[in-house]
Amino acid sequence: MNSTPITVLLQDADESTRAALSVPGIALTAVGDQADQATAGGAVRHDALVCCVPSAAALRALSQRVDLPQTALDRAVVVLTDEANDDLEALLLGQGVEAVVLGADRANLPRTVRHAVLRKGVERAARTAYATDLATGLPHQAQLLEHMTQLLALREREPAPMVLLVLRIEGYSVAAARLGGEAANVLRRKVAVRLRSGLRASDVVAAIGPEAFGVLLGRLESRGDGERVAAKLVRALQQPITVAGQRCTVQASVGLAIYPEHGKDAHTLLQRASAQAGSVATMGAAGFAARTERSGGAAANDESP
Repeated sequence: MNSTPITVLLQDADESTRAALSVPGIALTAVGDQADQATAGGAVRHDALVCCVPSAAALRALSQRVDLPQTALDRAVVVLTDEANDDLEALLLGQGVEAVVLGADRANLPRTVRHAVLRKGVERAARTAYATDLATGLPHQAQLLEHMTQLLALREREPAPMVLLVLRIEGYSVAAARLGGEAANVLRRKVAVRLRSGLRASDVVAAIGPEAFGVLLGRLESRGDGERVAAKLVRALQQPITVAGQRCTVQASVGLAIYPEHGKDAHTLLQRASAQAGSVATMGAAGFAARTERSGGAAANDESP
């Protein structure tokens, strides 16, 4: 471990548990209940959450919390209980909890928490590496879905439109035939850069296949913004791209899915947008699937690239 203390959010703990975790290398925040946890967790990104659940009934209630898998994805979760229950412990571990510690082993809690944070760091690094498209450096499909799921959870509390675009690109094989196989890879990277340059920093671009990109517009002022941004991206891709001193062109078709009217989960939205992008002719001119009547106003993020 480095010299930076790990931050631990401690829920529903008695004095002996607080004392056990009040050691050098751990910065402790103690809260009384789940509501307090949400407030404290929003202010600081804690490395670990330690939940104190004294009974089997409390263990079962914890295992039924709908936010537990997402919480365990974001940080190391350790459960301290006074009552062992193999079935419930297996259920908690299956939902991402790093460790279940019996109260009698409370003295070893700091060591268990440190190890849990280390394992979570390794897991996060592996997940990031797996979820990154090496050719473009963009997030992969798995990372896009994870990010969408997090945003959709927020939308349940604060409803707002969200749009997912899927762009299917053609032109790589022509570049490869003219200039060699590496030219197609360079062209793909330059397409990714051009898409990224036409969006806000808050928008997400992901490589979701060898010939497809996903664009998540998480903040929109109106439903029509998604269609205007889609048209803008297609126009940007119309401009030739230079590879190895030669001008290359690509064509694009775009599918569009809007939350919540086209779906309320990440997989459904991705399925719809992908199906639309694959169901229409690829275009070298501005156009995309499932378009509706356009207005002349500028989109929320319609700055020129």
